[in-house]
Amino acid sequence: MQNLTIRKLTPNEYPLWDNYVDNHPEGSFFHLSGWLDVIHSVFGHKHHYLLAEQDTELVGILPLFEQKSWIFGHALISTPFCVYGGVLSDNTSVRERLETAAYDLGCQLSVDYVELRDKKPVEMQAPWVTHCHHASFHSPLPTDPDAILTTVKRKQRAVIRHSQKSQLQWDNSDNPRECFDLYAESVRNLGTPVFSSKLFTALKDTFGDRCETLIIQDKEHRPVSGVMSFYYKNQVLPYYGGGKYESRELKSNDFMYFQLMHIAHEKGITHFDFGRSKVNSGSYKYKKHWGMTEVPLHYRVALVKAKSLPNLSPNNPKYKYFIKLWQKLPVKLSQTMGPFLSKYLG
Repeated sequence: MQNLTIRKLTPNEYPLWDNYVDNHPEGSFFHLSGWLDVIHSVFGHKHHYLLAEQDTELVGILPLFEQKSWIFGHALISTPFCVYGGVLSDNTSVRERLETAAYDLGCQLSVDYVELRDKKPVEMQAPWVTHCHHASFHSPLPTDPDAILTTVKRKQRAVIRHSQKSQLQWDNSDNPRECFDLYAESVRNLGTPVFSSKLFTALKDTFGDRCETLIIQDKEHRPVSGVMSFYYKNQVLPYYGGGKYESRELKSNDFMYFQLMHIAHEKGITHFDFGRSKVNSGSYKYKKHWGMTEVPLHYRVALVKAKSLPNLSPNNPKYKYFIKLWQKLPVKLSQTMGPFLSKYLG
């Protein structure tokens, strides 16, 4: 395309970038410029946000971050710690030029690979190949709040009704710290390094009302489950959720997500996006029990220096002993050590 320029985003162009995301049908919460500041300030990863201009008009964008670790490798990703990413453009030629720019940048940086987290399938062209190992789960929220329970599968409805007998209480006033503590303990129990607590604070500070916490308390007013959710374009996305060991018996996580549906309904939200999970993982199986629509995520990768992609999945047998060891760590120690590892596991 003639007169097409691809260059890096400048700080004074954040509003222009976000306006493009807001008005593009495929624009997601994870394309917003706020993630640039969040990921850079919390994890220290260098950003490479690219925009395409046609005769001074913005016609495409591509958020990118560089992750570099001697343990986990060197990658250029759109976008780490996020479900969705990749190019936004209404023009196929612009999309291809931005994707080529991403690959060329990966070559200049000598990364192992470049990854684009496309929300929908995109026609494959070399050097890109499909990397489809995750799925997201979606459900519309009915206009009648009394009908929300009927959208859930029968067995899961029984679990929700059981949770409603446990005298649980909920609080959706802003409490990123308490929400993080619940999430951190849950992640430790799974044997996974947790993010820095700065992440939850940075998300709330950056996105304001678009970011909300929900805490579930037992009958003694003790917090047992919590989730941080994002609100964008008539959608609610419960993103960082977890609970204490007691949450299993109380079914407080089930109570929490069902209550979130009602809170979102009261806000006028019409769509519930349950986020991504690795296929056949525990969270994947849990979400399937709700009966939502499963949508495979067709991520794409282009190998640069690597001969194959690293397998960073917790299902990888070589991490078995590490996971067992991590599960035995005191929660506070896991919160101290976790951020040094988790910053490369996005």
